[in-house]
Amino acid sequence: MPRLTLIDAYPTKTSDLQAETEDILQDHVPLDDTPDSHILHKNDHLKFLIRNLSQGFPARYVSQDASQPWLMFWTLQSFSSLQIGIDPDTKQRAIDTIMEWQHRDGGFGGGPSQAAHLLPTYASVCCLAIVGRPGPGGGWDQINREKLYNWYMSLKRPDGSFIVSNHGEVDVRGIYCLLAVAHLLDIVTPELIDGTAAFIASCQTYEGGFSSASHPQFIDGVLAAQRPSLGEAHGGYTFCALASWVFLHPYLATDYEALRVNIPQLIRWLVNMQGIESDLGGFRGRTNKLVDGCYSWWVGGAFPLLEALGVSPGDGASHVNESAENVWDDMDDSLFDRRALQEYILLAGQHPAGGLRDKPPKNPDAYHTSYCLSGLSAAQHRIRPSSTRREELRAAWKGEDGMRATAFSESLCWTEESGGSRVLGSAANRVNATHPLFNLTMTHTEGIMAHFYKQNVPKRTPTATGPGPRSH
Repeated sequence: MPRLTLIDAYPTKTSDLQAETEDILQDHVPLDDTPDSHILHKNDHLKFLIRNLSQGFPARYVSQDASQPWLMFWTLQSFSSLQIGIDPDTKQRAIDTIMEWQHRDGGFGGGPSQAAHLLPTYASVCCLAIVGRPGPGGGWDQINREKLYNWYMSLKRPDGSFIVSNHGEVDVRGIYCLLAVAHLLDIVTPELIDGTAAFIASCQTYEGGFSSASHPQFIDGVLAAQRPSLGEAHGGYTFCALASWVFLHPYLATDYEALRVNIPQLIRWLVNMQGIESDLGGFRGRTNKLVDGCYSWWVGGAFPLLEALGVSPGDGASHVNESAENVWDDMDDSLFDRRALQEYILLAGQHPAGGLRDKPPKNPDAYHTSYCLSGLSAAQHRIRPSSTRREELRAAWKGEDGMRATAFSESLCWTEESGGSRVLGSAANRVNATHPLFNLTMTHTEGIMAHFYKQNVPKRTPTATGPGPRSH
């Protein structure tokens, strides 16, 4: 019996729910630990996705009318994660639908004729990265990048932040979406990102994770250095803030003492979001909350980003006392337990009827299907920036060396470590590697960026010699 979460003599609704959840999760643990007990039911998930795409979403999704780009992105990216191609006719239908969401003044809305918003703009452009192409009707060349950039600048605030839409609120998730799209479409400029890194740093909370925003303080018209964060640390905010920081890091001056993120405190918070064995190793999104499949990506996907900042888990495998009780017997040198996260997704995240979910006994949905699969990818693959790949991209760059070359090479230098794959179960459980910054496959990221930067992406070569993918 695994160790359960400790509770004191004063039970609460929170502790009762935690205990109930642990009991339910333990019911999903197989009696035998064999490859056959850990199966990714790809065909069932494929049927779930095809049903949503071809027949339409169930009636309960009517509340997501302003999130149409997200519903499409979650579906298309799930296909990509499962290594499923999309036929040309479906691609064209998707492109035509996406372009209906483009606002006449720049950006994309949540549906036709809806106001432009940073979040559906990211989802729309990512959809086009998956299904789009150059030329008439292909979507890529129909994106009005000039209007998009001008709209971005209209959303910029004096403290370096951005509101998510006209008359909207500041939210670090919107800033991540803006930076991701700006890098994909080659519209990053010094003016666009001026002051944004300082804002991101100000969103870190005392716990180490990040909140949605900070409170700007102006003294005699000058922005004060101290800006208190607003709200508690949260997995989604933390991923978006950390990814934004990684996007901005190459452009920071060497003497940026005032622009600091407390990395040790961030690591401490992230690793403590992974549940213990009674939680099946899933991730929670906030302190004292339940594990949830979507945080497999929002928290699990944050660990590769740390390596871009020079954080190394260490050399060699961790030393584990094999005789100790209540420890997983497959530890590696990662900052999180990759095997345990795969166990949670495979044992608790999959719904019997197809699709993936928060946790049992909940129903599957498009959101959790996408982010459980992306989290599974983050657990299976070890992707990090490669100095060799960066040099290859720089050497192949055509044109003036500057911010554009930096944006291109830093975005595409991420490489999977040879021999770094860890697939729980059989090799058939393998999903595609996803780019830690964009949550797109490496192929789709390279394709759209090569087009907009007008560059040729050099062929990839293995990063190192070593064993092939390992199954456990």
